[in-house]
Amino acid sequence: HWDYAYAMLQTVGMAFLGTVIAAVLAVPLGFACARNMVPGWVVRFFFRRSSDVLRGVDQLIWALIFVRAVGLGPLAGILAIIISDTGTLAKLYSEAIENIDRKPVEGVRASGATPIQTMRFGVLPQVLPIMLSNVLYIFESNTRSATILGIVGAGGIGFFLADRIRTLLWEEACFILLLILGTVYLIDWLSKRVRARL
Repeated sequence: HWDYAYAMLQTVGMAFLGTVIAAVLAVPLGFACARNMVPGWVVRFFFRRSSDVLRGVDQLIWALIFVRAVGLGPLAGILAIIISDTGTLAKLYSEAIENIDRKPVEGVRASGATPIQTMRFGVLPQVLPIMLSNVLYIFESNTRSATILGIVGAGGIGFFLADRIRTLLWEEACFILLLILGTVYLIDWLSKRVRARL
């Protein structure tokens, strides 16, 4: 059953890589969507609708599109997770940014900081714990989602699960399900510990 363990690691790696890249890409998009960071409503409207489009299409649909575009394998799953989660995290980031305390931002501006420095030293320290908490939660969710993405050809343990069900190998399918449940439980537990510290 080492093949299953490797496939499960591949699934977790797919979820992790997709979440990390999406978390980084969502930072500038989150700032662009925040009402208190971008004064022009036209620019803000464009970026908000863009994030709506990204998160409005389910990961499974994105996976099917990318399987067709790049072929079978984990790359399609990673790209599906990146696209979907960039929109979701941008929305969560922008809400956190809009609820910051204005006093530290005004203090940084008063010291002669540039707009980028104001975001770095006035805004980011306030929202970073919330952002990290959101990323951890999304990673938990993606670990479960990556299993389903494998069923449509995006690699990982989902491919094995679909194959064992199709060939009526129920004992192996049951073992794979237990492996998935155990992995998801472990990641949930670790994520809760990290979020509690944050």
